[in-house]
Amino acid sequence: MKTAISDTVAAQMSDSDTPEQAGGGGVPARAERIPPGDQSTFAPGLRALPRAFRADVSRLYTVLRTLDDLVDEDSPQAPRRLEAVERWARSEPADSPETRTLTELAARYPLEGETLLEFCAGMRHDVARASIDTEEDLERYCQRAGGSVGSMLAALLGTTRPEGIARMATLGRAMQRTNILRDIDEDATHGRRYIAAATIERFGAPVPGKRAELMRDQIERADVLYEQGLPAIGMLAAGRRAMALSAGLYREILRQIERDGYGHVAGRVIVPVWRRRVLIVEHRLRPHAGEWGAR
Repeated sequence: MKTAISDTVAAQMSDSDTPEQAGGGGVPARAERIPPGDQSTFAPGLRALPRAFRADVSRLYTVLRTLDDLVDEDSPQAPRRLEAVERWARSEPADSPETRTLTELAARYPLEGETLLEFCAGMRHDVARASIDTEEDLERYCQRAGGSVGSMLAALLGTTRPEGIARMATLGRAMQRTNILRDIDEDATHGRRYIAAATIERFGAPVPGKRAELMRDQIERADVLYEQGLPAIGMLAAGRRAMALSAGLYREILRQIERDGYGHVAGRVIVPVWRRRVLIVEHRLRPHAGEWGAR
């Protein structure tokens, strides 16, 4: 479930530090820079992080993105690499590129083994092409694949309020639901279905041109999660502007689905480059980044 973003747009954020006070890790940027060619929706947000956090968040992002890519590509390495991370999360002996990075990060940040196991459970779901029967099943999957990522980011960036981690998990679930709607046709070609069977029974199969009501229902559910999760940004100790940008770019995918006629035409939903440029400029000019991206 990936998207594409123009290298030109991404490059605009390559050297942008925020005026936020850096807290937590305080580690200078090193070799692990965000590659200029990284085309994920999350990449501009990574580039907008304070310099003291950018390298470590990039390391975590690389670990999770690598596992996700191996699973998406049905790589024969995927089960072995997932198992190594699972063993590491259970404090068992493990050695892989991912576990070596996690060990380094865990020396500076409160990474929870249970949260990594949760993420791996989401990846195992994808490997097995497991079914999703109800909206509750889908919410559970989104927590594993997306909410866990939000929690891990909160661990690195720090939170100023106890509920900050839970709110970041909610924001992660909103982004994961957005991914599902964006990539619905691409996932289908790979034998993966994330829309709940009960939802399909209610609205009909998500066939291009015949899925508007289903998409409206799913967009509304995602927007509710964004509204619940966006306050997390103001609770972060650092990286608020970066996370606001990421959330705004992700949520704009929902608006693009609406503009495109709710899945009237098959294919991945892509926000036009010019619109992303406008969003990035608006983000830079907005004084209260914690509120940015709210509908």
